[in-house]
Amino acid sequence: MSDNVHLIDHPLVGHLQTEMRSLDTATDRFRSIAEKLGAILAYEALRGAPSKPHTVNTPMEPYEGVQLAGPITIVPILRAGMGPAAGMARLIPGSQVGHIGMFRDEKSLTPVSYYVKLPASIAQGVVLLVDPMLATGGSASAAAHVLKQKGCKDIRFTCLLAAPEGIERFNADHPDVPITTSAIDRQLNEKGYIVPGLGDAGDRIYGTVE
Repeated sequence: MSDNVHLIDHPLVGHLQTEMRSLDTATDRFRSIAEKLGAILAYEALRGAPSKPHTVNTPMEPYEGVQLAGPITIVPILRAGMGPAAGMARLIPGSQVGHIGMFRDEKSLTPVSYYVKLPASIAQGVVLLVDPMLATGGSASAAAHVLKQKGCKDIRFTCLLAAPEGIERFNADHPDVPITTSAIDRQLNEKGYIVPGLGDAGDRIYGTVE
């Protein structure tokens, strides 16, 4: 595995993502797990994030602590990225949220961009790029290009599941962007879906499974 990929090896993460994969997991529970795993992914991805001294008064005496330096911006790739991003936003103090809208053309498997809305100060701090699935890597790579065009220097990609093909593509396109994931699955199938996977994350988060 590439040094640029951080796979979270933890029994609680394993339990949650196993439950999430199950066909028996209802929409509300799937959404809740996606948010919980999002918070865990953010926690891990922000290791080494810039901080600065910050003193507060405890009930006993002043305490010389730290606080995050610069804005932390969460950028989900719409629509499915909104699930994990919700958990991240609740965890990170003062976080701001941008959005990049992309969908995958099911015939060519290439990403199509339709919406970009980002905070003005996004380039001044860490950016957590969020997508539940790193499958072919096309959408994630295109979104990272958008962020770099906006001047972002510290981009960290997070996903619930990744396929080896997606990791290889993303690392080739963005060797400077680390990947944090809760699982690396076997491969992509002929339709470009991760297997064993969990199905379509957006459909399962929002209950739009036909």
